[in-house]
Amino acid sequence: MVGYLLPHPPVLIPEIGRGEEKKCQATLNALEKVADEIAEYKPEVIAIISPHAPVFSNAFFLNDKPEITGDLAKWGVYGAKFSFKNNLEIVQEIAKMCAQEGLAVAFVSDKLQKRYSVSRELDHGALVPLYFITRRYKDFELIHTSYCMLDDINLYKYGMILRKAIEKQGKKGLIVASGDLSHKLSYDGPYGFAKEGPEFDRLLVELLQGSNIRALYDIDPVLSENAAECGFRSIKVLLGAFEGYSIESKVYSYEGPFGVGYCVAAFYQKGEASSSLLEEIVQKKEERLKRIRENEDEYIRLARESLEYYVRHRRYLDYIPDYVTERMLKERAGVFVSIKKDGNLRGCIGTIFPTQENIAKEIIRNAVAAGFYDPRFEEVTEDELDSLVYDVDILSPPEKVSSKDQLDPKKYGVIVRKGTRQGLLLPDLEGVDTVEEQLKIACRKAGIDYESEDFEIERFTVERHK
Repeated sequence: MVGYLLPHPPVLIPEIGRGEEKKCQATLNALEKVADEIAEYKPEVIAIISPHAPVFSNAFFLNDKPEITGDLAKWGVYGAKFSFKNNLEIVQEIAKMCAQEGLAVAFVSDKLQKRYSVSRELDHGALVPLYFITRRYKDFELIHTSYCMLDDINLYKYGMILRKAIEKQGKKGLIVASGDLSHKLSYDGPYGFAKEGPEFDRLLVELLQGSNIRALYDIDPVLSENAAECGFRSIKVLLGAFEGYSIESKVYSYEGPFGVGYCVAAFYQKGEASSSLLEEIVQKKEERLKRIRENEDEYIRLARESLEYYVRHRRYLDYIPDYVTERMLKERAGVFVSIKKDGNLRGCIGTIFPTQENIAKEIIRNAVAAGFYDPRFEEVTEDELDSLVYDVDILSPPEKVSSKDQLDPKKYGVIVRKGTRQGLLLPDLEGVDTVEEQLKIACRKAGIDYESEDFEIERFTVERHK
């Protein structure tokens, strides 16, 4: 098995870049090298994992069109059209194996395309790598898929399935993980700057240069999230295809001329591994969650136990645990409870003003609400409980502000109001770095047009427990 990490900025294609692509010469040279290697390897099937294909929370998109097509018209290039034969036997085998593993596959019908504004056409995450590959080699069938928002274990298992399904059909396969690294490398870039951007890219590239694959699973999820990358999950699917084998990885290029990191890397199978990487990933997750549970304070513990009790008994916790503090029993405040699963939001519900007789009961109610009544998510199930991580925010009473100069998105949360419309955003959220960003999000939640409508602003502080 051979795999590659390939970037996908459309500007790399000369017909689109019109000279700008020359600023990425190291990437272009590396892509040519990869295309030459693929032509020599002669795969019968290429599976491409694209972050810009439809991405679902708990199901892997899998393209089941007999002919998978795409073009560059979106970028003003009307003569370049791509068409690849799909291998439907492999597609069905992937779906079958996923069902056996308890993983969901999402086929997108014409009806779903219209309903959710998604497409089975080739996206730029697939088109850009395929553009360079097909300049050297075209004799392959294509599997077009994406990752989803499940944990590292399930991403890895999906990669295992991709390989098994290809090999079961007796085909010689190759897997491409499409993805760019941090989108926040420069203040002048389209996505701005975050200090985590260069840090994440430097760490990932160093690990790949040293073939230190196992250490990739030690990278802090907060670091990768704040770096605003779109390639790490693709890589984690790709790595699953090498389960049971040692991996040699080589970095052919890395650069970030437009404020976004582009890395071209290869992954080669090198003999049997001394131990299972899948087992190590499972163990690391268990150890991380154990550390989190051991360090829970009274607020977090009460939120967790309240939701667990409700899931198992379908009624609110009807007693106050003895670890609850005197302050939690005597004081009243608005409370927000946030739930995350595998680093992704799983539910968040709160109250601006207290609705219960004390903070403890406010936490009990809002923990259940976050797990069951957040309209963005399905209800939490019992088999998820061990994977959930909680934050509890205790709110100060809101106060009106007369100027945006009185706001600070790291220190203050905001409430925006216009008539009966109201939106709230907590402070110090990942990816919210400016007052304008904070107000725009709060207005969007309230249904207020930030640009054209006047609105009142209030601020508040939080006491955060996590």
